[in-house]
Amino acid sequence: MLIAQLSDPHVRPKGEFYQSVVDSNAQFAAAIAALNALDPRPDLVLLSGDLVDHGHDDEYAMLLELLATLEIPFLAIPGNHDEREAFRRAFAGKSWLPAAGPVDYVVGDRGPVRIVGFDVTLPGLHHGMVGVEGAAWLDAMLAAEPGRPTIVMMHQPPFDTGIPYLDLYSCREGQRLADVLARHRQVERSVCGHVHRFMQVRFGGTMLCTAPSTTTAVALRLRPDAKAASHVEPPAFLLHRWKEGTGLVTHFVPIGTFPGPYPFA
Repeated sequence: MLIAQLSDPHVRPKGEFYQSVVDSNAQFAAAIAALNALDPRPDLVLLSGDLVDHGHDDEYAMLLELLATLEIPFLAIPGNHDEREAFRRAFAGKSWLPAAGPVDYVVGDRGPVRIVGFDVTLPGLHHGMVGVEGAAWLDAMLAAEPGRPTIVMMHQPPFDTGIPYLDLYSCREGQRLADVLARHRQVERSVCGHVHRFMQVRFGGTMLCTAPSTTTAVALRLRPDAKAASHVEPPAFLLHRWKEGTGLVTHFVPIGTFPGPYPFA
């Protein structure tokens, strides 16, 4: 099974740029075109939050216009830049979308890998939280199919990245999540967005990775007094390949046209 992950496109109203610098809509359109062109094509696309920039309806209208060109089924969760009820209106009618409350769901009919969407966002705030009720829900959902390979998709990652201006807005109570995951060995990967960089860490007895943004990259500044900054780097996505006997392999895939292919490997 092939599962692509796009994250943090920060879609803006038609004709407007992200932070007045980057054409995030064009970048997201290029990412979608790259997925459509893959051979073999992914079975599923995960959108791990911050789909729009301010949570406004005109941004979601632009998002839906862009997603209409995606020729692959997708699942989505909100990020801190999304507005939960506007998100719900935009995706009304999707079978995976709950009618109220956090955007938590389980999808198990898209292939051998089961997907659990776990909404850790806090409306109006930029950090996330693994609450007691959310952890209990996740524990029950994972316990329901202990033999099924599973991906848990979140927005904010529950660990310190070492980048000080990112760690202010991480997912808090990460140990609560780690305790749940440690009880369920079928979780192949926890996947997140939010940080606009690819990172991976061992967490809760499994691997956790974050996806890059299709728009900008947060600067890798590890000094404790570092000032917030971003770069316009080549956008990228993650491609998760699951195979019986191997498990899940995650690839980092830059988006764009590059020299090659050359006849060597």
